[in-house]
Amino acid sequence: MTLFDSLPTPRPAHASPDALVLSQRAPQPAGLSDTFVTRVDERMLDVFARARRPDDPLELRDLWLGRVEHELGPHAHHPELAEHWRDSRRLRLVEPEQVLKSRATVRFVKELFNWYFRDDLYGGLRDDARYILSGGAVDEERWGLPQSLKECIRYALDRDWYGYSDSRGRYPAREAIAAYESARLDGVHYGPEHVAMTMGGTFAVSTLADFVLHDISPSAAPALCAIPNYPPLVETIARRHDIQLVPLDSGHGQTSIEPLIAALTPDTPLVLLQTVGNPTGAAVTEEGLARLVEAASPSTVIVLDECHEWLGEYEKRSAARGAPNVVRVSSLSKTWSAPGLKAGWFLADPAFIAEYYEYASSSFGGPPSFFYTVVEVLARMERWLITGVEEPGPDELKEFETSYGLDLERLRHAYRTYRTDRRRRVEELTVLRDAATVRLAQTPAQVLTPRFSINTAVELPGWDDSYRCFRDVLRETGVSLFPGILTFCFSGAVMRITTARPWEQLAPALDRLGAHLVAGTAPVEASPRGGERGVA
Repeated sequence: MTLFDSLPTPRPAHASPDALVLSQRAPQPAGLSDTFVTRVDERMLDVFARARRPDDPLELRDLWLGRVEHELGPHAHHPELAEHWRDSRRLRLVEPEQVLKSRATVRFVKELFNWYFRDDLYGGLRDDARYILSGGAVDEERWGLPQSLKECIRYALDRDWYGYSDSRGRYPAREAIAAYESARLDGVHYGPEHVAMTMGGTFAVSTLADFVLHDISPSAAPALCAIPNYPPLVETIARRHDIQLVPLDSGHGQTSIEPLIAALTPDTPLVLLQTVGNPTGAAVTEEGLARLVEAASPSTVIVLDECHEWLGEYEKRSAARGAPNVVRVSSLSKTWSAPGLKAGWFLADPAFIAEYYEYASSSFGGPPSFFYTVVEVLARMERWLITGVEEPGPDELKEFETSYGLDLERLRHAYRTYRTDRRRRVEELTVLRDAATVRLAQTPAQVLTPRFSINTAVELPGWDDSYRCFRDVLRETGVSLFPGILTFCFSGAVMRITTARPWEQLAPALDRLGAHLVAGTAPVEASPRGGERGVA
């Protein structure tokens, strides 16, 4: 039985001439924003001030939703929540620092995140959502796994490769990952002993939080989580230990981590940082990362979520990422459009990996052995791409076990297919993102030009609440946007738009959104005392 016995063919192209033409235009400067500022606004403070129990995340969620339902008036779906808001009164003064250090804040955002997907977007409001630009993932049917990787999955199934395995992952796959990651970093050499394979990025962070924080004293300094961020990642850390949210601003495509460095203490047990922000698409600089590593105690575990580092030109990753107290997390969810496979890896110091082996073998056994071949082939071919290999030769063939039955002809054909799929995919998704940026910049919205990722952050005029904005825009246009509050953006109507959708869906959705914004139909908001006021 031979790997690539059925020679793959590239996926069909899905380029849109209209999107390509639009993407090549310069966005209107008036519609662009170079900076993104994260702060806790009065609307957020008001919810904490009214909660009878500000440490109860469900009450906070219901108050937030109740205010939205109250303001929606005849368009409300949950009158009982609106009544709950109307019954509330300010009970205390609240400072932004209290919100950022509250355990309830993290759980509140996660519960609102759950409500958005479960009860609203894919629940009671599903029939209203004609165009969903809030998914955060690539359309897999158009830009899914490269065909060569799909052949690996078929091959593993034919070989019945789904038995028990090493809790860190199969050795050849870890060896391939180590070589690939070594090629991505300047001055760092990884070996298989640096690698643990995982069941995706969220699972990896969850296990790391459990592993690192399980024996930390409750009186120890809080873990630090940079925001904006993905709620499941932050919640999984907050379940294990006290947490402090650290807002990071960005400008000109770069995220400043000065507040994170300032928040460090010698006893900080863990730091969670997305190297490319969600939803901003801005990146932390390598110089900034180096200063963070230098400032942190050697006992502080710095977890770098690198999953959004794609669709952009990255500077050479520095040796700081290979420091003994740094853990780098990657997955197939974003870059390879396979969130449902739940496959990924992290890199760390060999001593850390050796201890993690015992934790993994006792907690979940190990990652799915069925996907080892696909990860191995992916890592090898990605390394060839970034090191400039045009055509595999005998040396590349020797990287694979003889049991695969590979020969040069099959390997070369599979690599050509992989390279075609990957390059075409990056080009088409970049065109879509750039075309969407140009189109959005033609509206009254302020667009934060993304440096990476498939997401674009926009601030819509006329709203001061991103969740209220989601409800109004969905009702009036049939377009679903992702509220910034769900990524810990605690002010204004910052919305995330996922542009990795077919142009025949993306174009009409943007047209509807643009027409609605140009019409200037600002919502009318009911005040807490029952009067009405226009939203500034």
